[in-house]
Amino acid sequence: MPAEDNVALTIVAMADTHGFHDDLAVHDGDVLIHAGDMCRSGSLDELAIARDFLAALPHPHKIVVAGNHDRAFERQPEEARRLFADFVYLQDEARTVEGVTFYGSPWTPWYLDWSFNLPRGEPLAEKWAMIPDDTDVLVTHGPPRGIGDDAGEVQWREGCADLLRRVQEVAPRLHVFGHIHRMRGQWRIGPTTFVNATTDECLKPVTVIRYPPEIR
Repeated sequence: MPAEDNVALTIVAMADTHGFHDDLAVHDGDVLIHAGDMCRSGSLDELAIARDFLAALPHPHKIVVAGNHDRAFERQPEEARRLFADFVYLQDEARTVEGVTFYGSPWTPWYLDWSFNLPRGEPLAEKWAMIPDDTDVLVTHGPPRGIGDDAGEVQWREGCADLLRRVQEVAPRLHVFGHIHRMRGQWRIGPTTFVNATTDECLKPVTVIRYPPEIR
């Protein structure tokens, strides 16, 4: 079931900061989302710097999903989660915030030896099957196939078809992701507003979203 219609939130979303956050202007809001790739190499030291950046922001709720560069969350999960204990870190998990159900997942299609990579097909489909039917806001690091995923000639970075199928089944009101730096933008398809909230190493601004999204 969707969240109560009388809920009204300002969501501030970003992704792919990769440590370049010193000059990033971050709007005020009710919920801050970081959709992954806070780091470059993904060490605990880098994560601590990202943690300090996020902790200094005034938003009352902060939701974080890891990206393929955030290696410590996969290789040293206890230490990484401890660093982010004051935030809502979601790794195949749901959390209700201000009456809205958020679900977060870090997985992307396999490439080289990045973190949170899985082969296309059944391994990824099994992860997406975990998305609850009552999800209002879905946060993934990577995009669904065909929406905000045009990486030009780098074809391996196209979105996941199985993620798209699950999003179509669940029909969340909002799907926030990043990963494809050249494709920042918003798309309304059916009941879902899709948002690629990349900041492209902070060359692009954060994305401010009213929730629930307006139907346009």
